[in-house]
Amino acid sequence: MTPNLAVIEINRPDHRMPRLWLPLFLLWIPAILLSPIIFVTIVGVCLGFRINPWRAIAVFWQIICSLPGIEVRVVADDGTRVQVRIL
Repeated sequence: MTPNLAVIEINRPDHRMPRLWLPLFLLWIPAILLSPIIFVTIVGVCLGFRINPWRAIAVFWQIICSLPGIEVRVVADDGTRVQVRIL
């Protein structure tokens, strides 16, 4: 399953921002339109570095499909917290 939404939450000690919901599925529209250019670029780079292009594309796809469920939390020294969840 490809990632559909990203939820970003930033909390500072003196101010709390509302959660920001980013629709990642809208990024697939330009990705599909640019897919021929992306494919040719990946194949060209892979052939230049002597990497199997089909394996590289499979690895990229596996990484994209494993993104849902990831949660990243960062806490700074001043108490600012940033949380990113990919749904």
